[in-house]
Amino acid sequence: FREQPIFSTRAHVFQIDPNTKKNWVPTSKHAVTVSYFYDSTRNVYRIISLDGSKAIINSTITPNMTFTKTSQKFGQWADSRANTVYGLGFSSEHHLSKFAEKFQEFKEAARIAKEKSHEKMELTSTPSQESAGGDIQSPLTPESINGTDDERAMPEVTQNSEPRAEPTQNALPFTHSSTISKHWEAELATLKGNNAKLTAALLESTANVKQWKQQLAAYQEEAERLHKRVTELECVSSQANAVHTHKTELNQTIQELETTLKKKEEEIEGLKQEIENARELQAQRDSLTQKLQ
Repeated sequence: FREQPIFSTRAHVFQIDPNTKKNWVPTSKHAVTVSYFYDSTRNVYRIISLDGSKAIINSTITPNMTFTKTSQKFGQWADSRANTVYGLGFSSEHHLSKFAEKFQEFKEAARIAKEKSHEKMELTSTPSQESAGGDIQSPLTPESINGTDDERAMPEVTQNSEPRAEPTQNALPFTHSSTISKHWEAELATLKGNNAKLTAALLESTANVKQWKQQLAAYQEEAERLHKRVTELECVSSQANAVHTHKTELNQTIQELETTLKKKEEEIEGLKQEIENARELQAQRDSLTQKLQ
């Protein structure tokens, strides 16, 4: 529990394609929480994001990192340790600006922490032995990991290391300094190689921002077309509902007319019966009239 979140936001997470170094590959299906963490024990700042139980971002902030805004809602940074480039898509420009401000703030804090750490290294690892003549040997300062003084490490040792009265005692510091110098030279060569790769990746990713924007515009057009299609289907559905309602009303009217027709037919049958009765009465009347005559 030594590492605690100090700032969190939500964004869509991307990584540069490790094969082509040109296209962005989404590492989250939806917006996820992206947090800055601070390790008080090691004085280290990290950017961490989890998609479920999977860590899709685990990036330690170093002084040589740069967060770049490539659009109003998208930003990216290169991580030499992870050998990749991370990209974040935010829901608004405000969220992007806030994340960039925090990145700059924690980057500066990491730089200050690194300088203090190097000062402690200089105080604890500097050999300080007196020679037989009373002269003090020049301190050997470990170079920074950025390699600003690596090229001058060996010349300083050669110039400042004076002949000693007891060479067996001076052989150890000289060997130690050569080992440290070779170690940091190897670190510098590795970092230069990684920086060259990441610089190339950044240039390629920057060149592909236009392609990504075009794809986004195509997706937006497709979404707009689908939205129109949904609207048309809704209209057709509403029209179908209206036709169904009208059909129901017509069926009811037909049933009512059929009922009325049956009633009229019954009335007609009654009238026919009355006519038959009237004819019979007429015949009887005629018969009676003849008899009377």
